[in-house]
Amino acid sequence: MTERQHVSSGTTWEDEVGYARAVRVGKVVYVSGTTATGPEGKLVGVGDPYLQTKQALENVTAALQEAGAELKHVVRTRIYVTNIDNWEAIGRAHREFFADVKPATTMVEVNRLIDPGMLVEVEAEAVLD
Repeated sequence: MTERQHVSSGTTWEDEVGYARAVRVGKVVYVSGTTATGPEGKLVGVGDPYLQTKQALENVTAALQEAGAELKHVVRTRIYVTNIDNWEAIGRAHREFFADVKPATTMVEVNRLIDPGMLVEVEAEAVLD
């Protein structure tokens, strides 16, 4: 059986809901939906979809690194947004992280996220060399 590694962000949500920030199985890393929660547990970039996307992607990067992966290994992202009209600002932040990687991606508008202040949530999948 392939070894399974769990990565935790340390938030209370993980134990409350029963999930890990990221899971690595073999050469594949799956990063759970990740928001703009900063190191102190507070939302970063309130009201700003660009800053929230940037922080969410910084959190994704940290989870990947803890699982032994890098942004260059990302093959897929999914972006959930509460207002699709913000796609340009969100896309700009995504491009800043993935311009050279160019993963497959999807951006969809959702009714809301778990916290009313959250505008963006990002998932990622990576395949190591």
